[in-house]
Amino acid sequence: MQQSNETAERAPRRLTDPASMRALSHPVRLALIEVLTLRGALTATQAGELIDETPTTCSFHLRQLAKYGFVEEAGPMPGRSRPWRITRLGWSLENDAADGTTEAREHAVAARHLGDMTLERQLDRHRSHDHGAERAHTVWWVTPDEAAELRADIDALVMRYRDRLRDPATRPPEAEAVEVVVLTHPFA
Repeated sequence: MQQSNETAERAPRRLTDPASMRALSHPVRLALIEVLTLRGALTATQAGELIDETPTTCSFHLRQLAKYGFVEEAGPMPGRSRPWRITRLGWSLENDAADGTTEAREHAVAARHLGDMTLERQLDRHRSHDHGAERAHTVWWVTPDEAAELRADIDALVMRYRDRLRDPATRPPEAEAVEVVVLTHPFA
């Protein structure tokens, strides 16, 4: 079943290309993606103020992100302002390349590096807000098909609030940005 263009544009970008994974595997680039996701279109100067980097550094990294399709120019503004916006809300990463070829090894290395960097950023944020942060842990005995179904169910549940990222007018007044991190892996 084909996804509609609107549904495909709303879905997180699935990263399968090692070059794109490597392009995103930089702390400043990840910070830029995060701030653009939370704040919407920003100039390099505005983004730099929010992530504590220089406008020159942000401008360079925004151009690199644009080269790989993660961000784009948001349109003209008065003067020389050049705002940027993300092209897709979120990304997903699966390391399913295991056939032993050079390409599969490159994919695995790039996916592992980006996944580790992202997880460390998420855990650092979690640790810094640990005052009352919720945690849950459980173990299930499931088949691979059931595990995939479980992941799809969790994704559907979390995606219920996705429109609030794209359209701030849909956010209730007391709403705040909450990061949801779901980890699934064999318990061995």
